[in-house]
Amino acid sequence: MYQGTYQPPTRFSVFPPVIKNLLILNVLVFLAQIVPETNRILINWFGLWPLGGSPIIGLGEFWPWQLLSYGFLHGSPSHLLFNMFALWMFGVQIENTWGSQRFLAFYFACVIGAALIQMPVVTWDFMASGGDPRWWVPTIGASGGVFGILLAFGMMFPDQPIYLYFLFPIKAKWFVIGYGLIELFAGVSGSSSAVAHFAHLGGMLFGFLLIQYWRGKLPWKPQQRMYW
Repeated sequence: MYQGTYQPPTRFSVFPPVIKNLLILNVLVFLAQIVPETNRILINWFGLWPLGGSPIIGLGEFWPWQLLSYGFLHGSPSHLLFNMFALWMFGVQIENTWGSQRFLAFYFACVIGAALIQMPVVTWDFMASGGDPRWWVPTIGASGGVFGILLAFGMMFPDQPIYLYFLFPIKAKWFVIGYGLIELFAGVSGSSSAVAHFAHLGGMLFGFLLIQYWRGKLPWKPQQRMYW
């Protein structure tokens, strides 16, 4: 029995608080990564490492906080720019619709969910390599959370056009489905192995499940059901 329905806020902001602070934090962390020694420390302690012991002394190992902290690290300016632009582009309408508290919970759930899917994959790759240290690599980046936001955007605004290369319009629902299929194919086929395709899919999967829970579509019901 539901105790009520979720009432979204009515005031629109171009830079709502959660997105604004996520942008600031990610940029500040990346600026710290510019210093090689600081970058090594951040990656070793806060990147998402495979399960098990490190094959070489000095390489990182898994710690529980990495399930979230890896989402604030990036490997290059383009990596950071793409993720932050997508977070802002697709997240603004969602945070304004849901409110900041729900949006933050959703984003972090997608980041952690992406890690839970990605970590067994990289651990398996390392084991399948026979313990080759070259396969002992961390996962970094906000992409898992961003792909969860993308999934939410496609579900909430399915007919809103997204302009590919700022020129070609495609409805959000088809964009999300197409992108998801591309990520699935790339992950299964092993193409672009340096990209965490299963983390992207994990973010989308956990985002979908959380939305379905909030909408009352799962066996476990929320106290406040979300409508749109």
